[in-house]
Amino acid sequence: MFCDEILELIEPIAAGDLALDGRMSTHLASCAGCAAALESARGIERALQTRAAPRPTPQFTARIMSRLRRDRWRREQFLDAGFNLAIGLVLFSVVVAAWLLLYRSGLTGVGQQAVDLLNAAVVNVARRVVPSLPLYVEAAALLAIALGVWWWAERDIPP
Repeated sequence: MFCDEILELIEPIAAGDLALDGRMSTHLASCAGCAAALESARGIERALQTRAAPRPTPQFTARIMSRLRRDRWRREQFLDAGFNLAIGLVLFSVVVAAWLLLYRSGLTGVGQQAVDLLNAAVVNVARRVVPSLPLYVEAAALLAIALGVWWWAERDIPP
């Protein structure tokens, strides 16, 4: 066993979390530096065991939980911003590629005719719907009132 391997295990050995095996014992017997490090770690462990643990303040748990929630929220916000930026770049690239494809193929003239046809259809539908618009507004208001009365009747009234 090498010094770097045993030095990684010094703290668990000193705390009693890891038992010494034959290879570790042999190395510690033959290496004064590692043996001194283990004895120093055991001294620190004994000092920590004799010392009383401080009592946490009553707000300790609430403050820690608040800090954890705030840190998690910040990480999620950063992740969301990165995701939204990536989606925006992809969408922008798709729009630019489609525009370049239409422009290079000469279909922009056909596109203008399609836009004109769509505008005419929207104007035609609007002319048909506008006379009935007050009736639709009154029906929506009546529905909203009925839902409000239903909600009011079904609400929980505290005793």
